[in-house]
Order: sequence, then C-alpha cells, then structure tokens
Amino acid sequence: MHPIIYDVAMSLDGFIAGPDGDVSGFAHSGPVVEDYQGRMAGYSVAIMGRATYEFGYRFGSEPGQNPYPSMRSLVFSRTLLCPENSDVEVIRDTDHEMLESLKATAEGEIYLCGGGAFAGALLDMGVIDVLRLKRAPILLGSGVRLFGERSTGAEIECTETKNYPSGYVFQAFRIKS
Repeated sequence: MHPIIYDVAMSLDGFIAGPDGDVSGFAHSGPVVEDYQGRMAGYSVAIMGRATYEFGYRFGSEPGQNPYPSMRSLVFSRTLLCPENSDVEVIRDTDHEMLESLKATAEGEIYLCGGGAFAGALLDMGVIDVLRLKRAPILLGSGVRLFGERSTGAEIECTETKNYPSGYVFQAFRIKS
C-alpha cells in the first residue's frame, strides 16, 4: 500500500498560491527546490484537480499533456475535456474506494500536487497519509488556501523538520487515521 502525499509550498499565512494563482513569491531554485525535486523521483503517480491541471496551461502545457512525464498522472474533474489519446487520465468521480484501490496498486508513492479544494476533499475523505510542507517566509494575504475552504480537521504527527538558510522550513507530518 503506497501513501498519498500532499507535497506543497505554502506561505506563512496558509496559501499555496496568491491571488489569481500567483506563485511568483515561492522559491524556484535553491536547496529547498532541489530537495523537492529529489522527492519527486520517488513518486510514481500524480493526482490533481482540474484547476491545478489547467494552471499548467499558463506555462505552456497543452490539454492532454502530462505535466509529470515520469509519472502516471490522473486529473479528477467532472468537466475537463482532453483530446483522445491524452497522456493524462481524467477521472470523473472522486471516490474513496477508487483512491484506496490506487494506493494498493500504485508502483510507488502518490503525489497529490493540488490544489487546495481538491486536497480539502481528499482530507475529508481520509485518504491523505502524509503532508509535506515547504513553508515559505512570505505572507500572501489571500489566494488558494492549503485545503481550500474546508474546515475539517485531522490529527497529525510531525515526523521531520528541516530549516533552510533562506527562511524556508520543510516539515513532514503523518496524518493519523
């Protein structure tokens, strides 16, 4: 059984993106990004919501293109349209049984790459196993919250903390079921 891991950068005030999806305040190079890229090598599947998938269009991704070519990528959306023979799989229903089956059959860890509302729905379903936060030394004030507008809580246990000279703090948490 492989875990679903929400591995995401977050501002000190709890946002994974600023207004209009702005991520320019987050690090794009340096040790915190290098460590993130190292973790990416361990993921076999990427899962995301439609908004996160379409966010890639701003950076040149095309509909149906896999944003993570080294991984199987699943986009959960009832409305996303992709061309036939897409490199991504569109999943129409966010179903607890399907996600548990994915955890059982994946070849490695599952990367939950966003976004906030989708992560909130998965937290409510109890299928997120690990939270990996790269807390950035910035305040965004508004934007996309870590778990969207969800208010469901979860019991967590910190399993790792690493401080970076840049002011970033990486923390890993196990979400207790």
